[in-house]
Amino acid sequence: MLNINLIGVPIKYGCDRDGVQFGPDRLRELGIMDIIRNNGFNVYDMGNIYVPDILDECKYDWHKTAKYFDPINEVNTNLAHSVYSSLLSKSFPFVIGGDHSIGTGSISGASKHFKEMAVIWIDAHGDINDIETSPTGNVHGMPLAATMNVGHPNMTNLYYEGIKVKPENVYIIGARDLDPGEIDLVEKLNINLYTMDDINTIGLEKILDDTITKLKSSNVDGVHLSFDIDVLDSEIVPGTGTPVGDGINVLESKIILDKILSSKLVTSIDFVEFNPLLDIEDKTAKVCMEILEFIFEKFCDYRY
Repeated sequence: MLNINLIGVPIKYGCDRDGVQFGPDRLRELGIMDIIRNNGFNVYDMGNIYVPDILDECKYDWHKTAKYFDPINEVNTNLAHSVYSSLLSKSFPFVIGGDHSIGTGSISGASKHFKEMAVIWIDAHGDINDIETSPTGNVHGMPLAATMNVGHPNMTNLYYEGIKVKPENVYIIGARDLDPGEIDLVEKLNINLYTMDDINTIGLEKILDDTITKLKSSNVDGVHLSFDIDVLDSEIVPGTGTPVGDGINVLESKIILDKILSSKLVTSIDFVEFNPLLDIEDKTAKVCMEILEFIFEKFCDYRY
């Protein structure tokens, strides 16, 4: 039986917007542990990674443009070790955020365990800015770039020195809000990017089949799946900090997850950017729980 380690990361510093730090505990209140347990898994709630309280006026104390820079890296270092320790114990790390800055920690921990990692990044955004290209200084727009060794050394060398995932092993699905620097990086590194325009023209099933085929024909031995709820259309998930219109619907999110999880390649997961304070009549909360229920239903025949 698969052991699931549930790891919460109640951090808001990456998006610099209040409320997302309450996401992990709200998902617990809504019954994520019961969902996992009722689908036949041993589940261990590892609690929340410690996140220090920092005053808003101190956000630039560590870097002149990147907000809360050192605290985010410290939290991510602790998360990386928690993910790595879970994998060493043959448990499946399921990380709930918090904002998407936690991606650096999750991927760094996972990549230390595997010889060659791949990342499937399901998100309305690329999150491949660095400090120089970021228009906001919000670190949740930088984590994926850092794992590809692009950005400030304190991020690229997080947990251990050097690249965590090769660009050719990165797959971004659902993006529709990319900054100029991100577009340049996609072209420079030849990252596998599938925008909403691609989904509408190529077709979701074809994109997913191509992705799985590439992964299975590569030397990849670990796949990190990072699911940002803002990949869904903003009408569906009002309770997220950077909503974007013209996104996927719930059925399409299930098609994506079904195809990826059915491959049995996934070895760790992030689920991020649920902000209970922005939610309207629990609309986003209900969607999150529906998707989480689907994830663990698909896990039922998983072997690790």
